Amino acid sequence: MASQRDYYEVLGVSKSASASEIKKAYKTLARKYHPDRNQGDDEATEKFKEAAEAYAILSDEDKRARYDRFGHAGVQGGAGGPGGAGFQDINDIFAQFGGLFGDMFGGGGRRRQGGPARGADLKTSVTIDLVTAAKGYKAELEITRKCTCSHCKGSGAEPGTTPEICDYCGGEGQVTQAQGFFRIQTPCPACRGQGRVIRHKCNTCYGSGREDEDVTVTVPIPAGIDNGMSVRQPGAGDAGPNGGPRGDLYVEVRVKEHAIFKRSGSHLYCRVPITYTQAALGTTVEIPLIEGKDTLDLPAGTQPGETIRLRGKGLVDPRTGGNAGDLHVEIQVLVPRSVSGEHEELLRKLAELEQAEVHPHQKSWFEKLKDFFTSDPDESGKK
Repeated sequence: MASQRDYYEVLGVSKSASASEIKKAYKTLARKYHPDRNQGDDEATEKFKEAAEAYAILSDEDKRARYDRFGHAGVQGGAGGPGGAGFQDINDIFAQFGGLFGDMFGGGGRRRQGGPARGADLKTSVTIDLVTAAKGYKAELEITRKCTCSHCKGSGAEPGTTPEICDYCGGEGQVTQAQGFFRIQTPCPACRGQGRVIRHKCNTCYGSGREDEDVTVTVPIPAGIDNGMSVRQPGAGDAGPNGGPRGDLYVEVRVKEHAIFKRSGSHLYCRVPITYTQAALGTTVEIPLIEGKDTLDLPAGTQPGETIRLRGKGLVDPRTGGNAGDLHVEIQVLVPRSVSGEHEELLRKLAELEQAEVHPHQKSWFEKLKDFFTSDPDESGKK
């Protein structure tokens, strides 16, 4: 059997420590290794039990005197458990030192069942277009949620009667079952963990204390909201059991695709088509904005695919409401699929002009291409 650690060492105090120093040291360790703060950590649970065992001995004057004189042998067996502390599981520690845990964590180590509880959160969705998402708006949403029963005022019992303390668990809402060395607490099967039973259930809510209500909730949708984002409306969910506070309402926003604009975060992208002559000669074109329109001066020689950025013409960030993103305008030069008549005649004259004057370097390019195909590989390798 592994040797037990010295209790003073466990608490980190000297053998001359006062009762208040021992208590303070234990509370520090209990707070650090409390199971609620270290869920799933078996090592922390063991340290929590070890500290409780040490405190159980050193906080008792008689046990401490026997321990100081005889060590662990002086306190074993007399209290019914290892080290004389009498603890078989965590629940024994809570039972003996519940007052201490109330001081440390704002409540007892065991929470009484059947008290007020927070209501459930609800989820819904709304679909809007990009323009609405850009501006933001107040959504009027119809939802069904739980409210306190108007007939029994939330008690769950028919008016004129009251819930009774559960005889099976004595109102604790939990029962303890022994399994060998361990004891396990489970919700009471008679009252389902509520600590009380309702003999005469409300004729409206059938004992739940709550009923459904259809309401219209106004939820502000911030400007710049993006597809898939959610908005939380505090206190708009289900009413809590036994008079507990309401949960929240979460609204998922779905933004429909726009016919003109594509979006990336707070930036917008669109294509503006122009003709060949407009690109060559320059022009002023009308461009769409998320709200309204604007004009854009294109210089002569604007190239296909060229992108012009208009700062601040995008969307605001819904999380900060700060400066808006940009609008990126891509120039798209339209080429007619077929021409005829005067249009074709003018284009052919233009082609002759371009061959002779607009692209004089084109001939030299073809000459280089011809040399590439007709050159001797051996000769080219010598160069």
